[in-house]
Order: sequence, then C-alpha cells, then structure tokens
Amino acid sequence: MPLSRRLIAEFVGTALLLACVVGSGIMGVALSGGNDGVALLANAAATAGALYMLITVFGPVSGAHFNPAVTLVMRLRGELRTDEAIVYIAAQVAAAIVGVLLAHAMFDLPLLQPGTRMRTGAAQWLSEGVATFGLLLTILLGARHRATAIPALVASYIFAAYWFTASTSFANPAVTLARSLTQTFAGIRPADVLAFVASQLAGALLALAFATWLLRDSKTVQSEGT
Repeated sequence: MPLSRRLIAEFVGTALLLACVVGSGIMGVALSGGNDGVALLANAAATAGALYMLITVFGPVSGAHFNPAVTLVMRLRGELRTDEAIVYIAAQVAAAIVGVLLAHAMFDLPLLQPGTRMRTGAAQWLSEGVATFGLLLTILLGARHRATAIPALVASYIFAAYWFTASTSFANPAVTLARSLTQTFAGIRPADVLAFVASQLAGALLALAFATWLLRDSKTVQSEGT
C-alpha cells in the first residue's frame, strides 16, 4: 500500500476518533443533566463504537494505529521504517488537533480553547501507564492469537479502561496533546500533558517487553509439545 494512502487513512481515522471523543463528551454533558457518570458512560460507549468501526475499515490500509505509542512499538518491532514512523506520528498529531477543532465547530464552540481540567498526580500518571500497557498488550497478543478480533478487543478494552482508570484512559500521546486544546468534558490542562505522555510511553514500552517475552516463551512451549 503506498505510504501516501496509509497516511491519509491514519489522518482521517485519527481525526474522526478525536471528533468522537470530544463531541460525545460535549453531548454527554449536555444530555446528562449534570450526572458525570452518565456523561462518562456515553463518552466511553461512543469512543468504543468509533474505535471498532475505524479499526475495521482503516486497519487493512494503514494498520489503524491512530496513536504514536502504537506506531513507536510497531517501529521497534520492525514493522515500520523510521521514516514511516515519523510521518505516521506527524499525521496522527495533526489529525488529532483537527478532530478537536471539528468537534468544537459541530457544537458551535470556540475553535481554540486551552484546556483547564486538572489531571495530575501519581494516581493519574500510574493510570495512564496502566491504560497504555493494557492497550498495547491487547494489540500485540491479539494480533498473535486472534487478529480478526482486534477491532472488538481494542474497543472493549478502551470502554473498560474509561472506567477502571482514574485518568479515564487517554492511552495515546496524540489524543492527550489534542485534548489540551479543549475546555470540554474530555479536556486536560496543557501543563499536565508531558507527564501523561511520559507515562503512556513507559506503559507502551513495558507492554512490548512483556509481550515479547510472553510470546517467545509460548513458542518454546509449543515446540516442546510437538
């Protein structure tokens, strides 16, 4: 598949994902009557649904990364060249910002609004590490054992991670950066972005190390059993 076509798929997929994350947060708050639990449920369900669709339709084209942490891991696994990984990440970051602006435009809000929602502290950072670790583990092990189920696996995991992590599972550096540009339900303060991204990358690298060890061990067991 030509790189230009893969980049367009990554751009459109990431933009639509962010439009869903931010837009469903806005709609959830508007319709929940001040009940944050209902708003989060709507936000999580819409995001999971969008992820299932986006991974299904764009996966065969670009791999449907939509996430610099995923792209980094795929580069370390040798599935992308360095130049491809760089432009993938650039497309993802640019598209994430476009997706936030699109959500604002659809709800007639100011396009640029630096985030004000405080998300900081050890519990939040640990949550992002765990969320990203689980996401990458889902992808790496799912690709090995049940590749056709990846869309459902990722969507299911993210839906759950919205609820079991204190940070509501950003698990994506591009998403984190873009969400610093909104003051809506999905927002984050720009000052909190760096620590989130560092935690996400740490979780992704730990998942890569663990999955590599686990899958190598699995091969050995299978070989001994034959």
